[in-house]
Amino acid sequence: MGMPPPEVNVVSVTPHTLPLSFEYAGQTAGSREVEVRARVPGIILKRNFTEGAPVKQGQSLYSIDAAPFEAAAARAEADVAAAEARYDQAKRNAARLKPLYAEKAVSQKEHDDAVSAESIGAADVKAARARLTEARLNLTYTRVEAPVSGVASRSLRSEGSLVEGPQTLLTTVMQVDPLWVNFGIPDNEQADLARDAQAGRVALPKGGQFEVALRRADGAIYERTGKLNFSDVRVSPATGTREARAEVPNPNGVLRPGEFVRVILRGATRPDALTVPQRAVLEGPQGKFVYVVDDKGTAQPRPIELGDWTGDAWVVTKGVQAGDRVITDGLMRLGPGAPVRVAEAGAAQGKPAAQGGAKPAAQPPGKK
Repeated sequence: MGMPPPEVNVVSVTPHTLPLSFEYAGQTAGSREVEVRARVPGIILKRNFTEGAPVKQGQSLYSIDAAPFEAAAARAEADVAAAEARYDQAKRNAARLKPLYAEKAVSQKEHDDAVSAESIGAADVKAARARLTEARLNLTYTRVEAPVSGVASRSLRSEGSLVEGPQTLLTTVMQVDPLWVNFGIPDNEQADLARDAQAGRVALPKGGQFEVALRRADGAIYERTGKLNFSDVRVSPATGTREARAEVPNPNGVLRPGEFVRVILRGATRPDALTVPQRAVLEGPQGKFVYVVDDKGTAQPRPIELGDWTGDAWVVTKGVQAGDRVITDGLMRLGPGAPVRVAEAGAAQGKPAAQGGAKPAAQPPGKK
């Protein structure tokens, strides 16, 4: 009496939409790096921030000696008062001479001089007020403020140092929320993606707005996602890549500029994809293949071509079609044309094995 056919588990090949992601090496950078410079000359009395610590926009970073500017503002106020007094006197004089001139009691020259003095007085008041505004503005500049919220770099001037105005760089503030991530997209991958999208094998997100996730150096996925905000049209002849940039929220300052990360672009899909479990794929002298149960209940080897790796399955680009029953275990006992008995649904899944020179196909590095 012959041995009964071996029992095997199968999966039915079914087309379905698969999420598709792309991963690249990237590096974080501040979205803005702003130089902090003194706007007036003077002595630094105090540094009001901790180097390397977060600062808020408008926060005082340095205090410059304000005494000379307070004195200048006081002088400007006095100049305004004097100019206004002279202007009032000129107006009164012009008003007094006007009826006298009408009665020919004063000369044309006296009248013209009075009118001119009034106009000059008005101009002097405007000039004095402008100087007062400038003096008060310079006084506010003795408080050197953070131009943006971010992280302050080291201080380039210490307390007691003389600064010479705008030519003196005091420190820099790097805005880290949002944070930028710079990375390169290989031109050949970009071309393949465009070709697949045109052929309908890949569906791109609406408007090309990929969701951006980051994998940090320790392998952890950063909790927030971002978006692409720049993609260059030029390809670098040195690297063969197109420069791209993502913008990622970083409200808690978890990410720091200069970190190396993996940039994951999400949002594309592969419609009507056919997949088979990794454990079902074997590799023999002629390449990769799977066993398919035919209408006669026998196992037939089927050469296949593989695409991307997704989860625990391969995307099959050639060799199987919807409805095929692919054997997933019991592979040790199989050979071409061997009769098999398909296990009922819910039967335990077997483990992959190799026979007759065949071995499970390996996962390629870097595929998602």
